[in-house]
Amino acid sequence: MDILSNLKYAEGSRKKKKRVGRGQGSGFGGTSTRGENGAKSRSGYKNRAWFEGGQMPLQRRVPKFGFKNINRVDFNTINVGDLQKLIDSGKLKETSLSAEFLLSNNFLKNKNKPLKILGNGELKSKLEISADAFSKTAIEKIESMGGKAIII
Repeated sequence: MDILSNLKYAEGSRKKKKRVGRGQGSGFGGTSTRGENGAKSRSGYKNRAWFEGGQMPLQRRVPKFGFKNINRVDFNTINVGDLQKLIDSGKLKETSLSAEFLLSNNFLKNKNKPLKILGNGELKSKLEISADAFSKTAIEKIESMGGKAIII
């Protein structure tokens, strides 16, 4: 029977830490396992993630292209076909819609983005929709059913 005071770690389960730079007799003296010369052997060496030993780095070799438009407006989008699906399923009973209504009922994801209605899909119901922007086809489909597309 083992008593708690007699318990020992399993053989080989605990390894001693390699103590470098503690004299020649340790086997890790002299260069302290860093090799002879070069930046990596010296104190204070830090390697940048993109450093390639002085070779021209990849991010400078590869050609650059494109740009990011800082004036781009990123919209919450919803298609008129999706609105019709919501009406058909009974989840949407309102005839006048706004971004606030769609957000409060979790039909839109981001409350900080403006709402744009797109014209993909069929619309069979009369709707009065207020949004920040509409596509031309969305306006045509909404107004052809007798609804209104109100730009805020």
